[in-house]
Amino acid sequence: MFTRLKNKWKVGWLQFTLIFITFALGGSLCARAGSWLLQLFLDEKNWVYWLLYVPLITILWPLCVLLISIPFGQFRFFVNYLKKMGTKMGMIKDKNTSA
Repeated sequence: MFTRLKNKWKVGWLQFTLIFITFALGGSLCARAGSWLLQLFLDEKNWVYWLLYVPLITILWPLCVLLISIPFGQFRFFVNYLKKMGTKMGMIKDKNTSA
């Protein structure tokens, strides 16, 4: 599984490891930041907390991953990764297709 991802991303093992560390730390930072932000406004973790938590971390995740990617030297990879992801989700218009 890891070899297929490494080949798909066209990276070496060191860069692959740094990418995985960035994913892990970015996701953890996102979860902590989202929880902290919601606790500023909500006293307890009730259904409203969880209703707001999912969209909040969905918005925060790309920002956290980009922030964490800078010290690991993977910023360019994650910018390209997020562009591809945004294109697949229809949030970024694909330059290769005509309107």
